[in-house]
Amino acid sequence: MDRIIRHSPSSRVRDLIARQPAGHAMLGHFYSDEEIYQFDCERVWRAGWLFAGHSCEIPNAGDYFSLEVDCDSILVARDGNGQARALYNICRHRGSLICEHAAGHARRLVCPYHRWTYDLDGRLLHTPGMPEDLDKAKLGLTPVHLRETGGLIYISLAENPPDFDHADEVLGTLAKPQGLAGAKVAKVVDYIAKANWKLVWENNRECYHCNANHPQYIKANFDHYNADDTTPRIRELMSAAVSRSEAKWAAAGLAVSHKQPGMTTFPDAERNIWYSANRTALVDGYASETMDGARVAPLMGDYPDEDVGTLRMRTLPNFWNHSSCDHAVSTRLLPRGPQLTAIRVWWLVAPAAVEGRDYDLAKLMPFWQLTSEQDWEICERQQRGVNSRGYIPGPYSTHKEYNVDAFVRWYLKQLEAVEL
Repeated sequence: MDRIIRHSPSSRVRDLIARQPAGHAMLGHFYSDEEIYQFDCERVWRAGWLFAGHSCEIPNAGDYFSLEVDCDSILVARDGNGQARALYNICRHRGSLICEHAAGHARRLVCPYHRWTYDLDGRLLHTPGMPEDLDKAKLGLTPVHLRETGGLIYISLAENPPDFDHADEVLGTLAKPQGLAGAKVAKVVDYIAKANWKLVWENNRECYHCNANHPQYIKANFDHYNADDTTPRIRELMSAAVSRSEAKWAAAGLAVSHKQPGMTTFPDAERNIWYSANRTALVDGYASETMDGARVAPLMGDYPDEDVGTLRMRTLPNFWNHSSCDHAVSTRLLPRGPQLTAIRVWWLVAPAAVEGRDYDLAKLMPFWQLTSEQDWEICERQQRGVNSRGYIPGPYSTHKEYNVDAFVRWYLKQLEAVEL
């Protein structure tokens, strides 16, 4: 495959970057402009690591799933040696998509157009109607970089992707007790949000909006409080929850890694830290992020009992996860255009859990389904607003939107990046 050429920002894009006011929401063009969207695809989506899916979605040789990153269709499959592979889902003959289904099982990958046949590792095996001396070794499916860590699958469309080793250590270590690698997918829901992907990320990075928009979430969590509104009583409750958890979790090899009011700081724009994970205590009386705080499924992974708080993971540009003692909820973003974002939400449970006996979707799903759909509505409403000629970026709250400011600075650095 020919190398994709990365262009430098046009004078117009450079002018927009220069005019972006520090400490303020972004100019409207960053959320709606086609040229900006193409630079996003090049400098963000095809330059770093993307969350693709869960290892437990392809447990056996021949299992596969597909995803689309803008116009690129990617196939993720488990080969005959048990190794996960990522491949461009494009036949090397005349470019037809090979697998049109979102997921499935196959012994071989057969192009429906002219029946060119590939092994699960991408090797070309059979080319009906072609000369016998055709060099099949040069016509295998184009590979995509892939890494698995803690039951999470990441891909990179970059020719030379950024280092993944430290992300592997951070995510893999904290995710291990959750048992995601051997989990079971209880439910998947797909959404198309009529909003730019950056609006969705910005909304995720602050809880300024939580009190007014997330009545379920704020009952279970402390991170909607910040330095400006954390009363002595709330600090006392937080301190008690952290102290109780620290004492109990230490025996199980777990630790409270976020103890302060507000959301954990992420990303680190200056050091280009695009991954983060932490465990935090829930409000007293909440064993799980469910409507009433009660556990609704069997314990996952290595957890000895239900008092483990929540494991939270996030990786730019497209993944966050909240995992309780009994279930995990993952969210993946993929770009569909300047004002469209494809969103997939997974609910995962212990591998032996049986629906109707060990868990009920009507109890498992509402907490995060409601919270997620509330967010998509917020983002769509904001998209309509920033499209207006009357939109002028306002200042961020230093108490509550520090992570949004950090995200904007991280994003602008990606856009300004120079190809070496």
